[in-house]
Amino acid sequence: QGQLVESGGGSVQPGGSLTLSCAASGYIYSKSYMMGWFRQAPGKEREAVAGIFFRVGLTYYPDSVKGRFTITRDNSKNMVYLQMNSLQSEDTAMYYCAADTRGSVSFRDWSRVSHYDTWGQGTQVTVSS
Repeated sequence: QGQLVESGGGSVQPGGSLTLSCAASGYIYSKSYMMGWFRQAPGKEREAVAGIFFRVGLTYYPDSVKGRFTITRDNSKNMVYLQMNSLQSEDTAMYYCAADTRGSVSFRDWSRVSHYDTWGQGTQVTVSS
């Protein structure tokens, strides 16, 4: 009933680009108040890198990726994308797609991991020369 599947990860050189895709089941997509992309590097906490409020289409980014990452959605395909440009070694991590289907997220705390109730399995991004 509820499923998120990420794809598009891989290895890229510094300065390169990747686009991640998140395929959502129709149920999850229709119930989502917000969807986001998170990443987790070994030994570090999971952190948000992009979020999009479905009702108003507003997008959010932390300073670490602002201007380099772009989150978009395609309502006709139940898809959310993360375009990543100017990738750096610090961007190396497992990237996860997540959805808030309970209305837990607010504008002020969109990046809080605990607000998201549905998660994908992740896709690895490695930035290395």
